[in-house]
Amino acid sequence: MAAVTEKDRSTPLRPLAGGDALPLYRQVKRELQKLIEAGHYGPGKPLPSEAEIAGTLQVSVGTLRHAVDELVHEHVLLRRQGKGTFVAPHTNARFLFQFFHVEPRWNFGDDDAAGGGDYPEIDCIAFARERATEFEASALRIKAGEAVFRVENRLALRGRVVMHDRLSISAALFRNLTEKRFVERPSTIYALYQTDFGITVLRAQERARAAAADKATARVLGVAAGAPVMEVHRLALTFGDKPVEYRVSTINTQAHDYVSVLSKKA
Repeated sequence: MAAVTEKDRSTPLRPLAGGDALPLYRQVKRELQKLIEAGHYGPGKPLPSEAEIAGTLQVSVGTLRHAVDELVHEHVLLRRQGKGTFVAPHTNARFLFQFFHVEPRWNFGDDDAAGGGDYPEIDCIAFARERATEFEASALRIKAGEAVFRVENRLALRGRVVMHDRLSISAALFRNLTEKRFVERPSTIYALYQTDFGITVLRAQERARAAAADKATARVLGVAAGAPVMEVHRLALTFGDKPVEYRVSTINTQAHDYVSVLSKKA
């Protein structure tokens, strides 16, 4: 981990309290999560040295490393060889690896398979502040009728529109968000959440189902109304599994697949 700065020295780490039933490394993990969630270490910023953190918490370096290993696996932290341990930022590469799963179709065994690696072209086609429906409220754990931002995006790969995204987020959670700020973001949507609002999307729950394109989606995708499409319902979650965003992605699967990688390459 990187050297600590004077600002870092004021970080409110304290020795772990006794009597907690959790394994020691999980207590350490919880304390690190609290500091990151509270914004003491921002996206891309280094953590203090292993010796400093372990000494302050009064645990072994081995216990600390066990906690950090889990946070790295969960994309909360990342290690940079020879430089230290940093809060993982949302980047285009992370978006492709963790949150974007649509690829041009190809067959298993093709040596020149064209799948993967393409960052989509994203156009915002609608942005509005409206009232949450019962369903949105249930997903976002807010009250029906509370203000939400609803956004629609059109996503294309290699010039071909493949996805219609409709997402809802709590207006209370994203105060001062405007259409201009959303459209002119320099990176991904999740990077905007993280850098501008201090909200880090750690993971997402998804449910996929077959559907028929409604008229609005058909216009966006350039297919006939009623055409078969794939619909993916996603709930993006932050620390403590708190919901951040509810999203419905409708995918034209005529020439593209939704790809799920169940394990890393050996």
